[in-house]
Amino acid sequence: MRPKQQTLGGSFSVHGKGLHTGLDIELTISPAPEGTGRVIRRVDVEEKNEIPALSEFVVATERGTVLGKGELTVSTVEHAMAALYAMNVDNCYMDVNAPEFPILDGSSRFYIENIQKVGVVEQHFPADEYIVMHRQEVTSGASRILLLPDDRFGIDVHISYDSPILGNQYAELDDLNKFTEEIADARTFVFVREIEPLLKLGLIKGGDLDNALVIYDKELPQEQIDDICRTVGVPTKQVSEFGYINNRPLKYTNEPARHKLLDILGDLALIGRRIVGRIIAQSPGHTINNQMGQAIRKEIKQNESQAPLYDPCQEPLMDVNRIRELLPHRYPFLLVDKIIDLGQHEIVGVKNVSGNEPFFQGHFPEEPVMPGVLQVEAMAQVGGILVLNSVDDPERYSTYFLKIDNVKFRRKVVPGDTLLFKLRMLTEIRRGVANMRGLAFVGDKLVCEAEFMAQIIKNK
Repeated sequence: MRPKQQTLGGSFSVHGKGLHTGLDIELTISPAPEGTGRVIRRVDVEEKNEIPALSEFVVATERGTVLGKGELTVSTVEHAMAALYAMNVDNCYMDVNAPEFPILDGSSRFYIENIQKVGVVEQHFPADEYIVMHRQEVTSGASRILLLPDDRFGIDVHISYDSPILGNQYAELDDLNKFTEEIADARTFVFVREIEPLLKLGLIKGGDLDNALVIYDKELPQEQIDDICRTVGVPTKQVSEFGYINNRPLKYTNEPARHKLLDILGDLALIGRRIVGRIIAQSPGHTINNQMGQAIRKEIKQNESQAPLYDPCQEPLMDVNRIRELLPHRYPFLLVDKIIDLGQHEIVGVKNVSGNEPFFQGHFPEEPVMPGVLQVEAMAQVGGILVLNSVDDPERYSTYFLKIDNVKFRRKVVPGDTLLFKLRMLTEIRRGVANMRGLAFVGDKLVCEAEFMAQIIKNK
């Protein structure tokens, strides 16, 4: 069974300055209904103030991830997104009074602590998952992100810098439950030699020794170091040797690598789904992270949903004999062979398309193609079983379809194909009326889709 969507058990607020703007910022994160997703709201703007936290809204990736919609932007969202993703918070509102989230201490620690205080609440609808079905890779120069199929989530990160202090480091996370202990405290980092160029770009106006690891690895005149300190508003510091010049020691020996892992989680959280698969990253950064996120979102939008996993050797939840007990259809019009997954709001059914189907005798007999109307009928029959699953004694009820909308046929279905039908409730059943969306797949290819309105009626 798929996990259920979750939201927060209450609201919480964090206060701090913006890393790049230097502004004093308040961010409040609060519960949201199922199906909402994670939505940012600029409360300092009166109209059109919402930005969905999704990869297609990423507009910039210079030293942080920036989301935008129209003229509206919000930057440095990745640390909050990583915490929400790690704690499986699928639905929430993020109300912020500035064009940036507060940097806090440069990690996800305060977000995690507040989420733990208010708690996480399970909702009714199943959570959306992105199951990595095949190898995917994005490269840019020395940077690479690789996605591999796996039966659970995992991530490996390798970083490499031409630096005597920060050379090669590695971090991994095999269980999101360990994020709080192993990753959440890892702070963002910057090299002293990078500070002046970043300031010239109008960035890191709010940076200091309390919200980032600062690495001194290239000798600079003390006068230049003093100028940098005065510019960012921190006391001047005498630096006599290379190393980390922070007020606090490293939290982990490989803290930079762990923070890069945190950033990847925050950026890939913008696909809006829980990932089932392995992520391997080499020299990652916000640009390549979001290139992978946008590629995944493009795939999701093209297919609307992924094909369900199907193991023909696994025992079905319902075989054809049980299906006959629920549906009034009989040969040649019973078009469902088995049900392999069934929940309160979603169902997966299977139809094996045989060359002996009677409709092939008259429908393109020289080049057999399953009629589109019968694909829709088969999908509707699977949807009927989903609706009947909501009542006691389902054998005493029938499902009648009132409306079918937005039907699209994308590929031919021919003898030898196995059709997988995935239907999901769009709303709760009200007054015996259900609204569903259905998708039909052959393998991992979407072949047909439609929306249904159906009514449950008690048999006479």
